Amino acid sequence: MDIPTKIRLAETYAKISEAELARRVGTSPQAFGQRMKTGRFSSADLDQIAGCLGAEVVVKFRFPDGTEI
Repeated sequence: MDIPTKIRLAETYAKISEAELARRVGTSPQAFGQRMKTGRFSSADLDQIAGCLGAEVVVKFRFPDGTEI
């Protein structure tokens, strides 16, 4: 699942529109929509978005033997 899809699902779960999320992260809905189209978000962007949604970002590497880093 790509990052924009995860953000959309999180918006739905948090009951926040994309326009509202854009305002909370300090950008226009149009600019945020463009970022969603490209899917280009830094880890700092994702942390900020998660904070605005009342969530946290968790990134893991999972190996075939079940090891997670």
